[in-house]
Amino acid sequence: MGFFETASATAPRLGTWIKLATTESVDIMASAGFDFVVIDLEHAPLDLTITARMIATALAYGVDPLVRVPDQQATTIQRVLDAGAKGVLVPHVDSAAEAERAVAATRFPPLGTRGAGGTSRAGRWGLLPRAEYIRTGNEEIVCIPQLESPAAIDAAAAILAVPGVDAVFLGAGDLSLTLGVEMGDPVVRQSLDRARAAAAAAGKPCGAACVDGPSAVRAAGLGHQFLIMGNDATMLARTAHSMTRAFREQLPAPPKAEATP
Repeated sequence: MGFFETASATAPRLGTWIKLATTESVDIMASAGFDFVVIDLEHAPLDLTITARMIATALAYGVDPLVRVPDQQATTIQRVLDAGAKGVLVPHVDSAAEAERAVAATRFPPLGTRGAGGTSRAGRWGLLPRAEYIRTGNEEIVCIPQLESPAAIDAAAAILAVPGVDAVFLGAGDLSLTLGVEMGDPVVRQSLDRARAAAAAAGKPCGAACVDGPSAVRAAGLGHQFLIMGNDATMLARTAHSMTRAFREQLPAPPKAEATP
């Protein structure tokens, strides 16, 4: 079953970012009920060794592992797909030409330029028949460009028209930063609306990041087919902060010092 086949307008697939360099994060998120995880190589100090272990943990739980690669380099995309990732989020794709290069890195010839690595996890260490290894790589791996600049928004329809682009992810944070405004500014909302409309017209899924449950519900109402809610590091930080604050706020107030006569 493909990554997006279980998504619907009312029940988008729900994932979370993985930023901490420990497989326990994937274990916890899988146990919490997330549909997928996105291992973040762009904004977290993770290497390919821990990424491969995280992918294996996710697969063992039946949770789809995606990887946000740090750039558009085909060599990085090749290695995370060989490690068993079910797809990649590719940052800062601003044109159809860049989308074509990203797609090419995820597909085997003649559809792309990905090299054969059938002795990797993706090929079950050499046990998967070559034809099936090629088929799954070309048919089941998802390529998701991130639209996170005014140029990307302007080119959204062209990017979505590229064969092999399976979905797009809207990067509101970098978009607002580039525009020099806050994320809630009307110009950001209008830009995101344009990208969502382009995705709907192309019949392809559109994803977004959310900070919590209520914001995820609002994003689902906008028609997103996949959502990435929170991340392991911030969940830990917020919980730790709220626990220590709750403890200190409930301590008895210290006795007032008696005034000296």
